[in-house]
Amino acid sequence: MSDITDIFDTAGVRATVLAAWSASPARFREDANAEEDFALGGYHDRLIVELAQNAADAALRGGVSGRLRLTLRDGVLIAANTGAPLDSGGVEGLSTLRVSAKRDQTGTAGRFGVGFAAVVSVCDAPEIGSWASGAVRWSREQTAELVAAEPALAGVLAERGGHVPLLRLPFPADAIDVPEGFDTVVRLPLRDKTAEEAVRRMLAETSPALLLGMPALAAIEVELDGELRTVAADGWHVVSASGDFTPAQVAELFADRPTEERARPYWQVRWAVPGSGGPLPASVPGVVHAPTPSDEPLDLPALLIASFPMATDRRHVARGPLAEFLIERAAELYVELLESLPRSPKVLDLVPGLMGKSELDAEIRRAILRRLPDAPLLPALSPPAGGGGLVVAGREAAVVAGSAEFLELVAPMVPGLLPADWPPRHPALITLGARRIDLADVIDMLSGEAVEDKDPSWWRSLYDVLPADDPEAAGSLPVPLADGRLVRGPRGTLLLSDGSSLDPAVLVPLGLRVVHPEAAHPVLLRLGAAEATPRTVLEDPLTKAAVSESLDSPDSEPVAQAVLALVAAAGLAPGDAPWLAELALRGADGELYPAGELLLKEGALAAVVDLDDAPFGTAAPELVERYGPRVLAAAGVLDGFAVANDADVLLDPDECDHDLDGEDDWLDTVLDLLPDLDVPPVAPEFSAIRDLEYVADWPAALALLTRPPLRAALAPLRVLAGGEVVEVPSYTAWWLRTHPVLGGRLPSSLRVPGADALLYGLYGEAPAGLDAAALAMIGVRTTLSDLLAGHGGPEELLDLLADPERPVDRAQLRALWTALAGVEPERVAPPRAVRAVLDGEIVVADADVDEGGPVVVEAPDLLPLVADRPLVLAPFDLAESLSELLDLELAGEAVTGAVTSSGQTRPVPPQVRSLLPAAPQTYVEHETLLVDGVVAAWRFHEGVVHASGVDGLARGLAWATGQWGDRLAVAALLRDPDAVPLLLAEADLDAQGG
Repeated sequence: MSDITDIFDTAGVRATVLAAWSASPARFREDANAEEDFALGGYHDRLIVELAQNAADAALRGGVSGRLRLTLRDGVLIAANTGAPLDSGGVEGLSTLRVSAKRDQTGTAGRFGVGFAAVVSVCDAPEIGSWASGAVRWSREQTAELVAAEPALAGVLAERGGHVPLLRLPFPADAIDVPEGFDTVVRLPLRDKTAEEAVRRMLAETSPALLLGMPALAAIEVELDGELRTVAADGWHVVSASGDFTPAQVAELFADRPTEERARPYWQVRWAVPGSGGPLPASVPGVVHAPTPSDEPLDLPALLIASFPMATDRRHVARGPLAEFLIERAAELYVELLESLPRSPKVLDLVPGLMGKSELDAEIRRAILRRLPDAPLLPALSPPAGGGGLVVAGREAAVVAGSAEFLELVAPMVPGLLPADWPPRHPALITLGARRIDLADVIDMLSGEAVEDKDPSWWRSLYDVLPADDPEAAGSLPVPLADGRLVRGPRGTLLLSDGSSLDPAVLVPLGLRVVHPEAAHPVLLRLGAAEATPRTVLEDPLTKAAVSESLDSPDSEPVAQAVLALVAAAGLAPGDAPWLAELALRGADGELYPAGELLLKEGALAAVVDLDDAPFGTAAPELVERYGPRVLAAAGVLDGFAVANDADVLLDPDECDHDLDGEDDWLDTVLDLLPDLDVPPVAPEFSAIRDLEYVADWPAALALLTRPPLRAALAPLRVLAGGEVVEVPSYTAWWLRTHPVLGGRLPSSLRVPGADALLYGLYGEAPAGLDAAALAMIGVRTTLSDLLAGHGGPEELLDLLADPERPVDRAQLRALWTALAGVEPERVAPPRAVRAVLDGEIVVADADVDEGGPVVVEAPDLLPLVADRPLVLAPFDLAESLSELLDLELAGEAVTGAVTSSGQTRPVPPQVRSLLPAAPQTYVEHETLLVDGVVAAWRFHEGVVHASGVDGLARGLAWATGQWGDRLAVAALLRDPDAVPLLLAEADLDAQGG
């Protein structure tokens, strides 16, 4: 060591330090602890950063372009840099904690005098030397030996386990080989493999961010595993700002900062973004650089390098007035950065959101966002509302979704409109305060002076590029008309197709809104305009209005001519456009009539109505000659019966109104047939024949009504009621049913030819020659079952049976009572009179008398007891149902039925059981059987058969066993027991169910 020239007087430094340590061992401990804290804490992963920082500062002092080469080979890291050589001040600074030799130098990266301590984390014997000045080294081993030789420090050293500070005692070193082109070399033999891996990682992470924070350093060369990689800050867009603090500012902003920081009263801020406009490279850490990387997260898409004051850990920004000052300067410079960039949508990606990753990040963002809305950043197609150029601030900007061609056309109406390539839904535009204008609002702007000079072809070009994603907004698009008007909304306008046969002059009386031919465009059809065909012109609301007002018009003839021409061209059939019935047309008497009140003189309807009583006129002959019956009938003039067609008709008195004769009465009838509902029933399809009340020739009229197509109006009306589909009488069928249209008689009083025989005598026969199914639909009777199933049918039948003028034979009456027994009693009101049998004759008996009135017979042994009363006779098992239906007594309710004579108990002949297996063992034989004092042949009372004579016994036994149909056979058996085999054989031959 004595052979090496001590150029930097390291011996003096060592002596001074050792003396200080010996005088105060606590100072030794402080230095050791401080170096260890920096090496293992704040600077443990900053080795490359600190070497680059020293290289940048050397280049700055040397006034040269800085270059740093980092080479890792054989476990040794060599850092060669250009710039000012090592000098005594530098050695002193490297060997002294928290004392920087660069404190008076503006622009240096190192500010705290502790950065070189980062080498301690990987190396125990660092060396540094310059070819122009010499070298110096440090050694943990030699430092430990010197400390151990000091008696005052021996105990402290032992307490620390021999650990000493590495960088406090410098040693002279042999000259170090400095690569050609460089001035200084730092040589770091790495402590172990762990240290080598850490250095490898740091070398791999070396990025352009280092160079952007150290402008004095032009490039870093990394030589690793035989490969050389050059890191440069090329391709970055950088803006910078700096300044000096006045004494007053120093006093205000540095009041809480260390004294040595106050000796550097200047500030620097720099923002950098990739020149390509993309995000920061992955190798650039998203942190604040001050100017080297800190641990303060910054999630902005730009690199911030600023002279923020750092906390004692050298990893975080120290909050205070100075930091607040630099935050504001950084925000101002960020706005300048955005203003300096090309005016493309990529700028929007640099507009920050409000949420940051740290408190500092959030404060920087808020400061930027306060300034951005007023910054002129955005290119515009039109000046802002207040006037100015075509670069606007966010608050002045407007954004509209649409193609470039569309925006070019509407730009004069939309102040501050951004070009089409600026995405309208980008969140940054909201942050900047730009107004997003919907298509509906743009269309609203197309009015007044803004468009008064636009010709129809301009509008067509607008339609050609109109955005198609909001048809509702486009519904109010202005449309130029052929008559020079500009109307809002395509709906209701008519578009003449190329080669249209329509003569626009014909349409003039109708006041139609026809699109100007030079503005015609298919998009108008998609937005509600109608193609101007004869049919669409007829369906236009203005045409309909002209028709409805024609009768009151002072000049209705042009309207009639226009409409009839359209009807002829459209090829309408009668009923296709029922509203045409309001068209004012001239009658044969010279008066004006609605078309629906005119008849064709030779038409079918004219032949069946009484023209003297009906409120119809006849069409003027010149109309018939000019347009023909077909066109006039299609326009509503009556050839045959008019039909009222409707859909989704609400069957409610306030809603159902088709101006039909008796419509309210029909509606009441229909509603009576349906259950009470909270919601009125609905008829999805409604069809009714008009003007039936004016018919004079019903045979001819019915011939028309019962044939297609009018016959369809007779079919039952399908109604949706309470969620179910129910059939009710149609209006037409109801009207015909309730009027004497069949030979002067009501249809419901007649039966079709060949109807159910049980209806003969009760109903007259309908005229022949009419369709039976059609007759049935208007109420002409067909079968008993249909009659009873229909609404009011059972009551109608009871009323007919109570009419003595209606002939009914006994078999027919029994069948009618049998059918009526199946009717639910709540469907009918008890009749005032009934058809019954009295003394063998069929009579009509009053049912309301208190005594002696008709009864329903439920058992044959009661017949002698009620022989003096009218009898309702039907199968005995239906008697109770008939009694309830007719509200009449049963025979058993009208008499006591007690046996009032005496007799003897006799055994039932055993041969009877061959026919009646369940016959009782005995019966009571009476010489003369009296029941309620009346002579009777038999009585089955209280489970006992009472009989007088063979026939009485046979009946009593048959009734008692439930085999009433075998009573005659039993009587024959009792008279001649030998005939039993023959009787049994005959019974075997009975038909099934007989």
